[in-house]
Amino acid sequence: MKKIIVACGAGVVTSTTAMNKIKEELSDRGYTEGTDYKLIQTSVQSVPSMADEADMAITTTQYDNDEIKIPVLNGLPLLTGIGADEVIDQIEELVKE
Repeated sequence: MKKIIVACGAGVVTSTTAMNKIKEELSDRGYTEGTDYKLIQTSVQSVPSMADEADMAITTTQYDNDEIKIPVLNGLPLLTGIGADEVIDQIEELVKE
């Protein structure tokens, strides 16, 4: 099971919206949370300390940290809808590995 961090500034509002979008879209593609992937909600400040336990991070705010060794995706399209399919495609690639 792949573990995906979903982070925003405070770890509450926009990360919840992004998580709901990810769950909905991956479900439509045949993936099940808890079986195929696990979403971990947090703030961007906590991403470095959690990165070793995850396969990917998605942030809804600006995030630049070269110290973590997992892919970090821009989650803003999950909020705006513009480019969301491309982000979901990248998440799906990880989940189906």
